[in-house]
Amino acid sequence: MAGDSLLRTPLVIFPLIFPWIAPVLAHKHHGELTEEELHAPVDAILWIHIAIQAIVWGVIFPIGMVLGLTRSRWHVPVQSLAFTLTFGGIYLGHAHVGRQFPSSVHSDIGSWILMPILAQLALGIYLKLHVHERTLRPYAVRAHGILGRIWPILGWIQGLFGVITLRGFCGEVGAGQCAAHYIMGSGFIAYGIIMALLLVVGEDWVRRSGRSPEWWDSWVIMLWGMVNTFTEHHGGAWSVKDMQHTILGVLWWAGGALGIFLSRNNQRNVLPGMIIILTGWAMSDHAQALMLSTKVHSMFGYSLMLAGLARIIEICFITLPPSPRAVPPPMNDDDSEHTLAPPPPEEIHVTRKANASQAFRHLPPFLLVASGLLFMSATDEELAAVHETGMDHVTYVLSMYSIAFLLYLLTLFLLHLYSTSGRNFLPLQPLGVVFSADSIELSSPTDANKWYAPVPREEGRSGTTHVLGDDEDD
Repeated sequence: MAGDSLLRTPLVIFPLIFPWIAPVLAHKHHGELTEEELHAPVDAILWIHIAIQAIVWGVIFPIGMVLGLTRSRWHVPVQSLAFTLTFGGIYLGHAHVGRQFPSSVHSDIGSWILMPILAQLALGIYLKLHVHERTLRPYAVRAHGILGRIWPILGWIQGLFGVITLRGFCGEVGAGQCAAHYIMGSGFIAYGIIMALLLVVGEDWVRRSGRSPEWWDSWVIMLWGMVNTFTEHHGGAWSVKDMQHTILGVLWWAGGALGIFLSRNNQRNVLPGMIIILTGWAMSDHAQALMLSTKVHSMFGYSLMLAGLARIIEICFITLPPSPRAVPPPMNDDDSEHTLAPPPPEEIHVTRKANASQAFRHLPPFLLVASGLLFMSATDEELAAVHETGMDHVTYVLSMYSIAFLLYLLTLFLLHLYSTSGRNFLPLQPLGVVFSADSIELSSPTDANKWYAPVPREEGRSGTTHVLGDDEDD
C-alpha cells in the first residue's frame, strides 16, 4: 500500500527539478561588477523569472495552502505545480544575462529558501505514504502545517527584497527609511488582512476567545509602540522626523494600554480607531523634500484617517451578526421549520440590514491595506525615481489603490475558497429541493405556500364542523 501511495506522490517532479537545483546550489553571486554590467538592460529571462515567482508565491502557493487547510483533494496537485514552477523560476533567476546585480539580501534568501522548500516537499511526500501513523506522522503533520502557514510571509519578504534589488533602492543611505516604511506598511497590510479574516471566517473564533477584537488590536498597537519608541532615534541631534516618529511610538503604547484596559470583560472601545486617526493626521502633515512626496504622504494620512473613522462607526453603530449556533428563532405557523411560507417583512428588513452591515465592514480593512501600500511606496528613493519619470501624484496614488484592490480581491478569494472547499464544502441543492440525503429527496411545489394547507371543501357539502368525541344520533 505504501508503494501505491508513493506512485501517487509528487516524486515524479524530482527528475524535473533536480537539473535546476544543482546549478543554483553551485552558483556564486557576482562580486565586483563593471558599470556596464550594473546598467545593462534587463533581459527577457529575468522578466520571466519575476513573472513566474510572482504568480507562484503570490497566487498558487496561497491557494495550495488554503486547500491544505480544508483537506481538499486538490491540495497536492496545486502544490506540486507550484513547486515545479518555483524551481524553474529559481533556475531562471541564476541563468539570466544582461543586467547583473551584486550580492544582496534577495540573493542570500534565495539560496537558503531552498531549505524550507525541500523540507516542505519532503514532508508532503512522507505524509502521502501514510506510515508511522501513531509515532512520527502527528509531528510531521504539525511541521507541515506550520511551514505551509508561513509560506505567504516568505513570499512577501522575498518579493520585497526582489523589487529593492531590481530598482537598486535601499543602499547604505536609505536602508533605515526603507526598513521603517516597509515594516510599518507591511504591518498595516497585515492588520487589514487579519481584520478581513475575522470578518469573513473568524467571528465564531472571536466569540469563543472571550475577548473583543479591540483587545487584540490594542495589544498589537501597544507592543509595536514600545518597539517604535526606542528604534527611531539613532544618536546625535534630534531631527524633526526623529521626534515625530518617536512620539508616534509613545502614542501607540500609551493608547494601546488604555485600549487593553477598556477591553476588559469583553467590552468594545474606540481606542484603536482613534489611534489610527491620529497617526493618519500626523502623516498627512509630515513635511517632505519633494512636493510629490508631500502629496503621497498626505493621501496616506487621509486613507488612515478614513479607516479609523470607519472603524469607529462600525464599533459604535454596527452590531455583530448573531452566531448561527445562537438561540433559535421563535416558532409560529408561518415561521416554523415545517413550512415554506415566505419570511415576514420584519425578517426581510433584518436581513437587508445585516447585508448592509457586512458590506460596510469591508471598508476599514481595505483602507488599511491601501494605506500600507501607499506608505511602502513613499520612500525618498522611490518618489525621486517617480518624479524623474514625470508622473504626478494623482497617477501614482491611483496606481497604488489599484494594487490595493487586487490584493484585497485575492485576500477575499482565498477566504471564500477556505469557506467553500474541502471539508468546508456544502453542496448546493437543486432548485425546488429542500432536503436530500442518499436516495431520499424532499421537494416543494413552486406554487405552494405551505406544506400543510387546508383541504378544500366539496361543493354542496355542509359547512358544519364535526368535533371528535361528540355523541352522534342514529
